[in-house]
Amino acid sequence: MQEKWERSNCLSLMLIKSRVSKSIRGSIPECNKAKDYLKTIKEQFVSSDKALASMVMKRLSGIKYSRAKGMHEHIIEIRNTVAQLKVLKVEISDTFLVHLILNSLPPEFDPFKISYNTHKDKWSINELLIICVQEEERLKQEKPKIITESVNLAT
Repeated sequence: MQEKWERSNCLSLMLIKSRVSKSIRGSIPECNKAKDYLKTIKEQFVSSDKALASMVMKRLSGIKYSRAKGMHEHIIEIRNTVAQLKVLKVEISDTFLVHLILNSLPPEFDPFKISYNTHKDKWSINELLIICVQEEERLKQEKPKIITESVNLAT
């Protein structure tokens, strides 16, 4: 019975090692049991999840609105990043997310932010998305008027 177990363990260990990437294999200490080898791999990825969560959080805090992407893409990018964090067991509340999105907007959206802060209602992410896209369109339409007025003032 012991011989069969040892053979099975040896074959399992060989199979596992053959399927693990070489870059990972090099950082895993030698083990005599397949179960211990799998446990060691799992421990490697737990620490990797922490590093990945930290990296994703850093990326999230640095996302800023860009006219080239547009408002819809900007908010979707933030939502996707938050979804990545959720998979890594880092929860972010919708209220925090709304404020994060508002704080990622440039100064031309300041009156819009003030309007949000003075309302009693809290917006959901979907409501914020719709309202921000509308505000972006309003600012686009208003911008040519401002440039024209500036040119007229200059002449």
